[in-house]
Amino acid sequence: MTTSLDPAARFVRAAVFDDIDRIYDAQQRRREAVRATDAAQRIAKLRRLHDALLARRDEIRQALWDDYRKPAAEVDLSEIYPAVGEARHAMRHLRSWMQPRPVATPLALLGSRSHIHYEPKGVVLIISPWNFPVNLTIGPLVSAIAAGNCAIVKPSEMTPHASACMKRILADLFDEDEVAVVEGDASVAEALLKKRFDHIFFTGSPNVGRIVMRAAAEHLTSVTLELGGKSPVIVDRSANLDEAAKKVAWGKFFNSGQICIAPDYVLVDESVHAPFVEKLQRSIDALGGDASRGVMVNERHAARVRRLVDMPAATDARAIPPTIVDGAAEDAPVMQKEIFGPVLPILPYRTLDDAVRIVAERETPLVLYLFSRDARVQREVLRRTRAGGTAINDTLLHFYQLNLPFGGAGNSGVGKGHGVFGFEAFSNARGVFEQPTRFSMIQLLYPPYTKFKQKLIDLTLKYF
Repeated sequence: MTTSLDPAARFVRAAVFDDIDRIYDAQQRRREAVRATDAAQRIAKLRRLHDALLARRDEIRQALWDDYRKPAAEVDLSEIYPAVGEARHAMRHLRSWMQPRPVATPLALLGSRSHIHYEPKGVVLIISPWNFPVNLTIGPLVSAIAAGNCAIVKPSEMTPHASACMKRILADLFDEDEVAVVEGDASVAEALLKKRFDHIFFTGSPNVGRIVMRAAAEHLTSVTLELGGKSPVIVDRSANLDEAAKKVAWGKFFNSGQICIAPDYVLVDESVHAPFVEKLQRSIDALGGDASRGVMVNERHAARVRRLVDMPAATDARAIPPTIVDGAAEDAPVMQKEIFGPVLPILPYRTLDDAVRIVAERETPLVLYLFSRDARVQREVLRRTRAGGTAINDTLLHFYQLNLPFGGAGNSGVGKGHGVFGFEAFSNARGVFEQPTRFSMIQLLYPPYTKFKQKLIDLTLKYF
């Protein structure tokens, strides 16, 4: 497609591709030195990153405001806090994560000992999205650094100010042969994906996730794919409706609904449907005006969301007010694909079986939300549904629980991140078996296979 570009644009693109080759080659040369770093050295790197994020808080806030008018408080809560929290958690626990992990010895291997040794994968690629550009770039990068890798970061071109801000910060902290940011459009991502990385961590849509996975397959590269989907909320008759309405409103309309784990639709018991909708509308009103929510990332995404509900264009083409679609049909356009915007369909259900059926008929969601005070209902929903994660009587907050794995299943993702799970994603779990003595029990079963040895084999099969 470069033939349609003017000479200056072709020159710039060629320079970016040259940069990719140069940085990739430099990181390949540096990988063994980075691999050899100990816990203290990696913690020192994470400390520098943590401190820089706090010191340059105003710069990050401004970048997100320039990209899509993200309020400062939301930048603090959803961009900076998760990133520094991930770094603090890794700094606290990295020494224990890096220790060999002993495993039990089965009776048949009596006398031996075994452990799991975590080693860096090498040179990794992180492709991050536009909806939380700092959070969803720095979080995986913390895990990659903790695990002892070199990393190339490709942030989204849709938030250019945030991408440029992260490039400045990371360039001040790391040599590019260890951590480098490469900016550009989809053609830059395609060029990166042609390289043989040791792991790819991608956050984005399922459609692009498939492209990443196909490219990774060419090199048999492992992947972590944090994708999305239609994350349901089930509100049963035992729920505290005031609490549920307030938390659903916050979880849905935070960041103008542009969150992969935002509630995508609500299934509410018909016996509490009317009061729940009334309380939900009041909770939305209490969130404040458009200035407290920001706008859609661009006009194209705003137009896509409007088309789902036949909403007319506004004076500000990127602004969409919080919208409830009460009584949405199961086959309505708004119920077919992830909304990724401030529109919330609500469907009343008659029995829990109906709610479970609606969830089961769709792709596995990244998260399922349940509001219920009935322990039996909680157990039943967990048993009969499938999701990457689940939050009971709250929304979004499971993302901040770094002792839990975060990620999808099936169409909503492959692999897990956060905390030790992110460290493991960027590590090779190397099994180490050691025989400390010259004799081992298995030698009794070496050929030639006599009748006596066959009896030992029979006993082994039966008891060991």
